[in-house]
Amino acid sequence: MDLQGIATALAIGIGAIGPGIGIGMLAGKGLEAIGRNPEAASEIRTNMILTTAFCEAIAIYALVVALIIKFV
Repeated sequence: MDLQGIATALAIGIGAIGPGIGIGMLAGKGLEAIGRNPEAASEIRTNMILTTAFCEAIAIYALVVALIIKFV
């Protein structure tokens, strides 16, 4: 495997770790908050979905960087 392939694998691999951990922490804390205050579930759920989208955007940026490394 050449250096470009290793760089591509590292870019997407390391780039996916952060959002994965972030979404896991977000879901855990969000469900904990809903458990404590069920009346606020809709507002908490909305904020969780928005934050998850931002976390996923970071993973997509890592994918784009990996593709640029691979093909350019």
